[in-house]
Amino acid sequence: MNLEQHPCFNRKSHHTFGRVHLPVAPRCNMQCKFCNRRFDCVNESRPGVTSALLSPGQAMVYLAAVLRKKPNIKVVGIAGPGDPFANAGQTLDTFERVRAGYPDMMLCVASNGLNLLPHIDALHRLKVSHVTVTVNAVDPAIGANIYSWMRIDKRVISGEAGASFLLERQLAAITALKEMGILVKVNAIILPGINETHIVEVARRVGALGVDLFNAMPYFPCPGSAFEHLEEPSKERVAVIREQAGQYVRQMRHCTRCRADAVGLLGEAPSRSLMETLNNCQHLSVLPDKGTQLSNRPYVAVASMEGVLVNRHLGEADRLLIYGPTEGCIGLIEARPTPAAGSGLVRWQEMAARLGDCRALLVSGIGENPRNTLADSGIDIYTCEGLIDEAVRRVYSGESLSDLAVRKARACGASCGGDMMGCGA
Repeated sequence: MNLEQHPCFNRKSHHTFGRVHLPVAPRCNMQCKFCNRRFDCVNESRPGVTSALLSPGQAMVYLAAVLRKKPNIKVVGIAGPGDPFANAGQTLDTFERVRAGYPDMMLCVASNGLNLLPHIDALHRLKVSHVTVTVNAVDPAIGANIYSWMRIDKRVISGEAGASFLLERQLAAITALKEMGILVKVNAIILPGINETHIVEVARRVGALGVDLFNAMPYFPCPGSAFEHLEEPSKERVAVIREQAGQYVRQMRHCTRCRADAVGLLGEAPSRSLMETLNNCQHLSVLPDKGTQLSNRPYVAVASMEGVLVNRHLGEADRLLIYGPTEGCIGLIEARPTPAAGSGLVRWQEMAARLGDCRALLVSGIGENPRNTLADSGIDIYTCEGLIDEAVRRVYSGESLSDLAVRKARACGASCGGDMMGCGA
C-alpha cells in the first residue's frame, strides 16, 4: 500500500484517491457539548452523522458495492457515528474482515481517545496505518467546559476530573501509536469563546509527541447541542489559528468535516445510488455459519398484546407484528397470523416458513422447541420486554438488547392460554 495516497494526510492525493467510512460504531462513551448525533439526516456534512448503521458483515457487502462503483477508493475508515472504541468489538471485527478481503487497503480510524490505548496492539497487528485523535483541550479547566460527561469503565465522571482523565488517556494513546510507527492526525475543534485561544497550545503539546498532522477544525453549528448558540468561526480567524499552530506541527487545510458514512473524494457530493445501497445493506441478514453468504431478510417479527410493547409469549400469539423498511424509515408492515396451536413441532416448522423473510423475532418468552426450530431456519431470537420501536431499532442498528432482557424467565406454558400446549412441549 502507498501511504501517500491517503487523501486526508496528503493534500496532493485528495483530488485523486477516495475513502469510505463504514458506520459500524453507534455508541459513544462521552458527551461533547458541541455534538448532537443524529443518524438519519442526509443533508448535513459533519462528524457523527450517518444515514444507516451496519454490522461488520453488512459493512463488507456495502464495501464491495462501493469498490465496484469507485475503484479509486484507497482508504477504509471507521469514524462513528459514535466512538469506534466504545464499540471495539464491531470496529476490530470490521477491520479483520477488510484486511482479510482487501490486503492492500489502507485502514484508518478516528477516535476521541478515551478507550483507544488498550486496542493499539490490535490496530498494529491489523496494519491500521492512520489514526485520528480529537483533542480539544490540554487544560482540564477548559476541557471541563467542552465535555458534559464521559463513561470510564462503569463510572460516569464530569468536570475537570473527567477532562483530566481524558487528556491523560489521549496523550498516552498518541505516544503509543507513534512508538508503533502509526501515522497520527490530531483534530482540534475551534469553539469560539471556549477554546479558540487555546488551540495553538494544543498543537504545541501534541506536536512535541511527534504527531504527523494537525487539523484545526472550525466548529459547525449543531442544533440540539449545548453549544448550538455558538457561531462558526470566520475563515480569517481559522487561518490565523492554523498559521500559529503551524509553528509546532504540519497543518491540514483541506478538511471537509466528513460524515460517518462519507464515501468518495473529499468534498465530493454524496452519491444517491451509494446512499441507497448503504440503506439497503442495513437490512441484510448475514448468516454467521455461512461466512459472508447473505439472506435478504428485511423484516423483524414481534409478539405483542397491544402493539406497543414486546410483551407476549410466542406460544400465546395468534399473530405477529412485522416491522421493516417503509418510506425511508422502519415501521409496521403488517400483522401476520401464526399457525394454529396443537400440532406440536409441525406448528413451528410452519411458522419458520411464514417468517422466511424475517431476520429476527422479538418475544417475551419462547419454548425450547420453537426456539430451536426458528433458529435453525436462520432467525435470530431475542427474549426481551419493552417498547417495540426501541427494540426493533436496536436490532437494525446492531445494538445490544441486554438491558431489555426479561428479568425472570417464565416456564413454558405457565401462562399460555387454551390447553397450554401452544409450545409443542
